[in-house]
Amino acid sequence: MIVIKSDFLKTDGGALVKRFLVGVVCAAAFSTAAVALAQTEPVQPNNYADAKSWLCRPGGHDACDIDETTTIVAADGKLTRETWKANPNAPIDCFYVYPTVSTDQTPNSDMTADPAELNVIRQQFARFASQCKPYAPMYRQITLAGLRRLLAGGGGGEMLEKGPQYDDVKDAWNYYLQHDNSGRGFVLVAHSQGSFILTRLIREEIDGKPIQSRMLSAILLGTTIAVPKGKDVGGSFQHVAVCKSATQLGCVITYGSFRSTIAPPANTLFGKVPDPSLEAACTNPAALGGGSGELHAYLDAKGKTITNTIAPRPWVTPEQPIDTPWVSVPGLLTAKCTSNENASGYLEVTVHGNPSDPRVDDIVGDIGASPNVLANWGLHLIDVNLAMGNLIDIVAQESKAYASKKRSQ
Repeated sequence: MIVIKSDFLKTDGGALVKRFLVGVVCAAAFSTAAVALAQTEPVQPNNYADAKSWLCRPGGHDACDIDETTTIVAADGKLTRETWKANPNAPIDCFYVYPTVSTDQTPNSDMTADPAELNVIRQQFARFASQCKPYAPMYRQITLAGLRRLLAGGGGGEMLEKGPQYDDVKDAWNYYLQHDNSGRGFVLVAHSQGSFILTRLIREEIDGKPIQSRMLSAILLGTTIAVPKGKDVGGSFQHVAVCKSATQLGCVITYGSFRSTIAPPANTLFGKVPDPSLEAACTNPAALGGGSGELHAYLDAKGKTITNTIAPRPWVTPEQPIDTPWVSVPGLLTAKCTSNENASGYLEVTVHGNPSDPRVDDIVGDIGASPNVLANWGLHLIDVNLAMGNLIDIVAQESKAYASKKRSQ
């Protein structure tokens, strides 16, 4: 069902120069949100009745049918194994739109899944299948090469959320509603380019409409959602409020993550809203009600992110073999929503490394390597990984709240 036509995962470890160039290109494009390219020919709609147009659909042996087993690395160095399995009878659905990862050399990607698309499903979405039935359409997104062309031409173009990339996602969404949803509750999940696209979809197709009653939440990460200062609703959406608890339904979870030691700089790509009456919304999945909380991260055991590989230090000293694809590090990471003079709302991530214990003291996930980190991107490459366990728990609680609401109606 999925055709692999490049060797991205074997070659994406790459040099710092490659990561730096990708970061510069993406920064220039995203900072103006001008990353859609004019099409010289009419774009024909995709056929979402064709299973090959989807990365994930329930019941298929596809990109979501993978091993999510995890090694839990305790602070004292003890290793334990955490198993995982999808729930084929999950009572709700999850609809996911992935970020900019395509290595195709055309301005917009084709509809063939490369290792880049398969990897991002593995990094950001497959684990949700323990709580919901997974739907992840392929779409003709703006590629990394497309961003380079824009940079070489001085930028310009339409907004990120316009063009064939949006039309594809909207078509996939409508196909899902007509043929798969059957009135079930759903969670929307997206990151970066995917979040821009779903923001428009929510604004035009869901916000304030009857279908919003079926939306448990929209998890829109690696983007900036605006709200009026001091309020939870308004700005980007008129009826979709910021989530304040795991039992609140029809709300949005959103953040851009930054290390506590590298705060958003003046040219930050996330957490900044031009309108002085608005601010960037931030929801902390580790403490939706506010304050600090422990992040339940799922980190790639070999240091892979959505676009590259940065080999981590040994997870424990003396080094022990890790034979699972994922690692969890309880107690190492905490987060809180905060602001500074450059960003009115962002997720501040603190790493509590302890040199006296045998566990690793830091994580990887920056664009670049110290001291040449692209600070304006923060921890964008692992936005989702950092809070994956928290997000899964939230979806589980939302599902129970939604079922209870349905029973009471």
